[in-house]
Amino acid sequence: MTKIDTSRPETVLPTPSHTVGPFYGHALPFPGGGDIAPVGHPDTIALQGYVLDGAGDPLPDAFVELWGPDPDGNVPQVDGSMRRDPASGGFLGRNGVEFTGWGRVQTDANGHWTARTLRPGARGRNAPYLSVCVFARGLLVHLYTRIYLPGDAAALAADPLLSQVEEARRGTLIAEERGDGTYRFDIRLQGEGETVFLEFR
Repeated sequence: MTKIDTSRPETVLPTPSHTVGPFYGHALPFPGGGDIAPVGHPDTIALQGYVLDGAGDPLPDAFVELWGPDPDGNVPQVDGSMRRDPASGGFLGRNGVEFTGWGRVQTDANGHWTARTLRPGARGRNAPYLSVCVFARGLLVHLYTRIYLPGDAAALAADPLLSQVEEARRGTLIAEERGDGTYRFDIRLQGEGETVFLEFR
């Protein structure tokens, strides 16, 4: 859509771009969204990091969705991440027992996100990884990436996707181990150290 300046008919001025959200912050978060692992499960790991814009500033209103297999490499077929209360219609969250493999986390005021899930098992020729989808202001289309866990250099080197990424950028897909089953994974939307994002066709 363009706006015509009637005082100077020969001048065509662009109108401001439509506003890009997020408008989803009130509807998409749900109780326990980042608590993917069943309570007390021995294979639980913690993932945490920041979502950063092109200037390296944290985004306080982004969403990170995670999907992952169980420790045996099986994709869960369990419903129930967002159970509803049949009486009130409100969200009950997870039941704390079954592993759905899926979670959704909103970044906090400092652009930080955290989730607890099970350590993913390898599937096929792939090194163990978690699939990630990122929603953030200014993104008309969400972004996909992966989180690989460090520790098995041979599996990472043989991974079909990682082997296609130039070596200097592979590190943007591999989490940093912090000890005690905790990993850090920052998501940089653009600029220096930009995370490798995937396109599905």
